[in-house]
Amino acid sequence: MDKIDCFGDICPIPLLKLQNSLKTLKSGHSIMLVVDHSCVVESISDYYNSSKHQVSIDEIINGVWEITVTKSV
Repeated sequence: MDKIDCFGDICPIPLLKLQNSLKTLKSGHSIMLVVDHSCVVESISDYYNSSKHQVSIDEIINGVWEITVTKSV
């Protein structure tokens, strides 16, 4: 799984990094973003809410989230 470190990045930078990475990702594979801003969690959740990609969000410690997006087939 690819991992993108987005510590300190504010919206929309993490979303743009994710979109660029998804372009080259094969179907069924996942990518993980590590973020430290709640607005990023909200924007990615809203953006991919109606998409066919699978999104999982885990707050691993207070104020740090791992967002895993799996590209659909």
